[in-house]
Amino acid sequence: MVSLDIYLNETTRHADVVLPGLSPLEDSHYDVAFPQLSDRNHARYSAPVFPPQAGHVPEWHSMMALAAIARGRRGDDARAYDDELTRDEVRRLAGDRADAVWQAVSRRSGPERLLELSLRAGPYGDQFGLKPQGLNLDKVATAPGGIDLGELQARIPELLRTPSGRIELAPTMLLDDLRRAEADLDAAAPAMVIIGRRDVRSNNSWMHNLPTLAKGPERCTLFVHPADAQRLGLSQGTSARITRDGHSAVAPVELTDTMMQGVVCLPHGWGHDRPGARLQVAAERPGASLNDVLDESQRDPLSGNAVLSGVAVTIAPAA
Repeated sequence: MVSLDIYLNETTRHADVVLPGLSPLEDSHYDVAFPQLSDRNHARYSAPVFPPQAGHVPEWHSMMALAAIARGRRGDDARAYDDELTRDEVRRLAGDRADAVWQAVSRRSGPERLLELSLRAGPYGDQFGLKPQGLNLDKVATAPGGIDLGELQARIPELLRTPSGRIELAPTMLLDDLRRAEADLDAAAPAMVIIGRRDVRSNNSWMHNLPTLAKGPERCTLFVHPADAQRLGLSQGTSARITRDGHSAVAPVELTDTMMQGVVCLPHGWGHDRPGARLQVAAERPGASLNDVLDESQRDPLSGNAVLSGVAVTIAPAA
């Protein structure tokens, strides 16, 4: 197992080799995922806030070295391998303009070069000089708040790749699985089930080792409806033991009528007290790991995803 990280956390403690990464503030960023949730089209690039520490190479450099090794090559010249792969891609995409395109982007390397290629060749790009008013990375980088490209544009039906050419809301595979779902409605409900939640100050777990965001009240609490708490002998601030098939976790109780009766809620991304983890700030408030009481054998039959909500558990006061 090879990991690339700035911490030894609950996952990377298992690695045979840990390669150093960069802090998010030492790396550049270009929005790719979240614009899919935006209400307007835009391009935004953020340069590194701080230079990396001496001897710390960019993450893409380490990934390129690993890729070279995996293909039976030397891993000590990642930049040359990056040049080779990118130039091959330019030849494939640009044809007889490949030399001119390569010359236009050759001053960059790694993700910035790929980003430059994508921006300039894309629908809003400058087409490597053919559309001078179009985008390139220099233009996007010099716009601190990004560049607004206007309202989102309709891409249906030409984007669809379904056999019918339509949005298939009721494919046969899903309709056939309704029988299983209907059967579950007739089954007896467990006395108590657990679900997860996200905390706005933790973003899964990325921020638990930052003192500014880790301070304040305890956030890894078990949400319990007051009626359930009375029935189970729990009260605000006491500890509850969550158990499933011999696995257990302990968390402080937080009473709230926002929970449905018969359901408790524990945030995911905690459990920072694992042996071998080196998260000094997070370890001061390790929290309880939701994974400890989930059933790793339960999976959604259609997607293969793990079942992370609605797992039957037993709740009792912690000794």
